[in-house]
Amino acid sequence: MKFGMSVNMNIPDGPRIAKRALDLLDGHEVLLEKEAADRFKVKGYDIDDMDVDMMVTVGGDGTILRALQHNHAPVFSINAGDLGFLTVVSEEELDEGIESLLNGDYELEERTKLQTSVGGKRMLDAVNETVVHTAHVAKIRHFQVFVDGEMAVNVRADGIVIATPTGSTCYAMSVGAPLIDPRVEAMVIAPMAPFKFAARPVVVPASSVISVRCVRPKECVVVVDGQQEMLMDGNEVVELKASPEKARFVSFGKGFYARTREKLMGTLC
Repeated sequence: MKFGMSVNMNIPDGPRIAKRALDLLDGHEVLLEKEAADRFKVKGYDIDDMDVDMMVTVGGDGTILRALQHNHAPVFSINAGDLGFLTVVSEEELDEGIESLLNGDYELEERTKLQTSVGGKRMLDAVNETVVHTAHVAKIRHFQVFVDGEMAVNVRADGIVIATPTGSTCYAMSVGAPLIDPRVEAMVIAPMAPFKFAARPVVVPASSVISVRCVRPKECVVVVDGQQEMLMDGNEVVELKASPEKARFVSFGKGFYARTREKLMGTLC
């Protein structure tokens, strides 16, 4: 089995945990991303160019999202940060996790990705969400959101979050959107700090085509998974729909609700 490895070197424990993972993967070919490779004094690779069976990430959710944007391999994720909602194993579970991985004792969980185009120019796919928000602090914009050509949201707000079920536990949750079981084929549209008390998040079918427009063209920023951003003049249409590509995560059977209780509610029953 051939592995790629992406490590968040800015996390204090990242390099140490990555070294443990490398030791446990001894005997298998592991391609290290350049920054980590420099630390371990081996040849480094661009994550986009890694032709591997499995991508190992060491860090938090941002490390996972970046890996899934730049590589099509399934992800085995090791938490080296704080929350790590999407990560599959902690440092304490690392030995057992890699043993199960090498023995093939795991499942691959597929998740919907979100395709985003701005003025016809396609950005990277999102696993969590795409956010369209004002480019200037404390300046709201008038947004109209259309679902399959029909206006669904008409609101002045700081921005609009369009999230997958995976992203419903992230940014969308923080602005009042519901948690969505990742098995549900849906997306959620959530205004950010809306200047209208009645404005509420809307859940739509994953087959929908969503369009976001500014009523009065003013600068906005489109951000995909917190990783890629694009400045827009405000007269472009942001179009979103489910990507034909799926995100794939290694899973050891812990379900969505157990993970939600453990990571978000501080208890595991």
